[in-house]
Amino acid sequence: MDTIFAEATAPGKAGVSVVRLSGPRAFEAGSSLCGSLPPSHRAALRVLRDSNGEVLDTALVLAFDEGASFTGETVVELQCHGSRAVVAAILAALGRIDGLRPAGPGEFTRRALENDRLDLTQVEGLADLVEAETEFQRQQAQKVLSGDLSRKVLEWRRHLVEAAALIEATLDFADEDVPVDVTPDVLTHMDTVTAALQYEVNGFGASERIRDGFEIAILGAPNAGKSTLLNAIAKRDVALTSEIAGTTRDVIEVRADLKGVPVLFLDTAGLRETEDPLEAAGIARARDRAAEADLRVFLVGDGEDRPALAQDEDIVLVGKADQGQGDISGLTGQGVSDLIDRLTTILLGRVAKASTAIRERHAQAMQSALSDLSESRATLTEIGDSVLAAEYLRRAIVNLEMLIGRVDVDDLLGDIFSRFCIGK
Repeated sequence: MDTIFAEATAPGKAGVSVVRLSGPRAFEAGSSLCGSLPPSHRAALRVLRDSNGEVLDTALVLAFDEGASFTGETVVELQCHGSRAVVAAILAALGRIDGLRPAGPGEFTRRALENDRLDLTQVEGLADLVEAETEFQRQQAQKVLSGDLSRKVLEWRRHLVEAAALIEATLDFADEDVPVDVTPDVLTHMDTVTAALQYEVNGFGASERIRDGFEIAILGAPNAGKSTLLNAIAKRDVALTSEIAGTTRDVIEVRADLKGVPVLFLDTAGLRETEDPLEAAGIARARDRAAEADLRVFLVGDGEDRPALAQDEDIVLVGKADQGQGDISGLTGQGVSDLIDRLTTILLGRVAKASTAIRERHAQAMQSALSDLSESRATLTEIGDSVLAAEYLRRAIVNLEMLIGRVDVDDLLGDIFSRFCIGK
């Protein structure tokens, strides 16, 4: 296997940058640059030199023995000064060493997967952690990376293996009298897993929203103050405002962090009847995005009824309080903090329902396992066919193994690792 290398920190100026090497020749290559490596897991200051003896930099050097590193291979990390020129010189020197090549996107993490240092759900958790922008995103990713979902899957698998073993035992003694009816024990194992999987599937929607962000659409008639409110929430001018009705034609998106909850606010075209084809297209798009959003904020005129589009937890406010009686004004800031507090309370309630199933792939595998368990239970209790019941159990086990990457995920890996940065 090749020895790979890459800058593990973000490119650009920094106080410190890290260059990582992993593979069978990592120690040899590291020694060629710094003379001698410190003992495994011990840091030491070394002068880095190229093959001509020219000083490249002074760096803190760490070495990790095979089986005791992130990738599971021998690894060397060079913590050098974060100059573009320094990093480029070190990478160039490494590139001239036989048997070394630059790492591809996510290749260090892929080797960690291949060497059983991480399973597939942990890889996905790591990818989410790298992308995390809010506290809840960090917490959720950290749980999956630490193996929370993996441990659950292994526990569910244990229950199903025991259930299958009990059924197989009855099949092995089919021609003899079995003194104990194992069906109650089998059903107990199956029901335990079914309840756990259903809980995870039910919480997937909230988990997915923590990953991608909750969408909140701001709706109302033209000139209701929607764009001004969005600017007040964003605390900068992100939307064009004008006295001319119909200024907003497309959906404007602004990301925000509400006490750790990731949110995407949507400023939409004013809702009205119009013969202008461009404005009509914007209104149609506004209605579609509003229907798909997790929550909606309606700005209405004083005395107007609750909009027909409004759902149970949606917020309806009288806008333009700066011009008279009203609840909120993006221009003066009146009521904006109260609105954000209300939105945050609603979203925190939804976040509390999140599960450790954080990706569509997880939910689909769990749904498939639930379907198999339902078929197995029905087959065992209604038909009495133990052979078919055991086969459905085996299928459920395979779906759980796919969840953590033990079987049939080769096509998925390329897509996952292509999203990683080079040094990860």
